[in-house]
Amino acid sequence: MNKKLSLLAAAALALSLAQPALAADKIALVVKSLGNGFFDAAHQGALEAAKELKDVEIIYTGPAKATAEGQIEIVNSLIAQNVKAIVISANDPDALVPSLKKAMARGIKVISFDSGVKKEGRLMQLNPSNSALIGEKLVKMSEQVVGKTGEIAVLSATAQATNQNIWIAEMKKVLAQPAFAGLKLVNVVYGDDQTDKSYREAQGLFKSYPNLKAIVAPTTVGIAAAAKAVQDEKKVGQIFVTGLGLPSEMAGHVKSGAVKSFAIWNPIDLGYSSIMAASAFIKGTAKGVAGEKISLGRVGSTTLDKDLEGAMAEPFTYDAGNVDKFAKIF
Repeated sequence: MNKKLSLLAAAALALSLAQPALAADKIALVVKSLGNGFFDAAHQGALEAAKELKDVEIIYTGPAKATAEGQIEIVNSLIAQNVKAIVISANDPDALVPSLKKAMARGIKVISFDSGVKKEGRLMQLNPSNSALIGEKLVKMSEQVVGKTGEIAVLSATAQATNQNIWIAEMKKVLAQPAFAGLKLVNVVYGDDQTDKSYREAQGLFKSYPNLKAIVAPTTVGIAAAAKAVQDEKKVGQIFVTGLGLPSEMAGHVKSGAVKSFAIWNPIDLGYSSIMAASAFIKGTAKGVAGEKISLGRVGSTTLDKDLEGAMAEPFTYDAGNVDKFAKIF
């Protein structure tokens, strides 16, 4: 009898070993380019979400340079790997649509975050904040350093970057209000989210606009490059830089005086929230319909609008009083 039980136990063990282990859902976090501190922080948040969810594996990837072509190649590779979801910050809202539609046709859940994809190329877009509030914040931070009158310029990422273009459009709406009539936007230039090009574009603004008072850079690469250019050209106190940046990259520029204040949402939370939303689509608890409320875990929740877009949180201001504290985090 004991021998028979032993044989049955051995057979049961062999059968259990033959069964495949429950595989984790592979979610690909596709960023604009690798080596960008903002997206490295988003990756940290994605890993935190995966740890909390327990059944998710993160694939962190992106092109070496911020191009749509590089992202399309990566998306096609992910389709072949049959990942469960693709979470992407787009370098171009239109060019990525065909490959992402192909991914969705294969059952892969696609959401965009940070910089969006056109509606037909994803199930939802998670904006880090509300675009109108970001545009207003950028103008108000400019006014804080310029005063009621003066010339300002914008140093953006790529000319096709969805989020940058929306924020600049919102800035222009605010600047058109009587309260900000004294601020003059003289130009919008593009550094393509490359440090060297952004630095050169900032230098070009110095030469073209001798009365320039502020550069507004709604990109983490651009704001750091512009601040360095202000320091190198000995224009601290003459031209101020503001916009959206990472505390870890901006603390030194705040200390130098080139930057008085800047803003950003928490990219760790943005990466975390994006993975939480993607997991909800994989599990079927999120459908992607207007008016739907989707849980973002510890961050809270977001409600999709008619364009299937939701906002995570409001941007937060960093200055000499708090930048060192947050620089230790991201």
